[in-house]
Amino acid sequence: MYDIIENMRVLIFGATGMLGKALMRRWSGAEVVGLGSSHADIRVPEQVSSAVKQAMPDWIVLAAAYTDVDGCEINPTLAASVNTQGAVNVAKAAVDSGAHLLFISTDYVFNGRNNSPYIVGDRRQPINSYGKSKADAEEKIVGILPDCCIVRTSWLFGPEGKCFPDTILKLAASRSEIDVVNDQRGSPTYTLDLADAIVKLCRSDARGIIHCTNSGDCTWYEFAAQILRQAGSQTQVRPTTGERFVRPAERPRYSVLSPASLNAYGISMRNWQETLPDYLRERALSSTES
Repeated sequence: MYDIIENMRVLIFGATGMLGKALMRRWSGAEVVGLGSSHADIRVPEQVSSAVKQAMPDWIVLAAAYTDVDGCEINPTLAASVNTQGAVNVAKAAVDSGAHLLFISTDYVFNGRNNSPYIVGDRRQPINSYGKSKADAEEKIVGILPDCCIVRTSWLFGPEGKCFPDTILKLAASRSEIDVVNDQRGSPTYTLDLADAIVKLCRSDARGIIHCTNSGDCTWYEFAAQILRQAGSQTQVRPTTGERFVRPAERPRYSVLSPASLNAYGISMRNWQETLPDYLRERALSSTES
């Protein structure tokens, strides 16, 4: 099912980010070129075009993004230039080169007022600048490249980068108690699992919007409690509300994504709790190597 393109050539923008590193590690049986922002700034059309012409890819995976949610709220112009215009630049280069495009998007394109998992056709209604920059990108790249693949994911964490579990473990190393919000619900997604799913989607010649997260859902408090339990930490986690943690960007209260669109390609992802032993082991390995 997955070997539609033989000797696939792949170009990854954002290869030095948390997901990009996972993609570079997990993509086998293909000729993969990975570029960070120092190699090609997606805000600059000429740099994007040059990179695509040089790589001559069958697939472009756009994992480069400005993902600091509060940073985007403080500087929405920067968010739009990277996440929206950058995506437009890559989509135009894909059209010019005849490459397929897979764009990484987010659960934050929704307003969080659902009480059941979002399906791909649900209306985009972002409540913060990060979500808006990604929702605008989705709409614009579909206009440029109607058969592109948009992969929405959520609550990303991985061993090679700043993420929620890493923050919790570092706090737990010096505190006996941590307060974590218990009124925002989503699906934690392990970068290496997401990378595997993306590889399969490209090999399946995927099109349209696909929701791609680890299965199951939880609140940030439940996520933190499970991280510390599996890490063997004695630090206690206490539930609190988002109102007690005032931040520049509002977060969706509920952003669980339905797996139906992913399952349609014969792909399923394991429960988020099952990924934590892998994460903890990989994190320990990366800390000993650095």
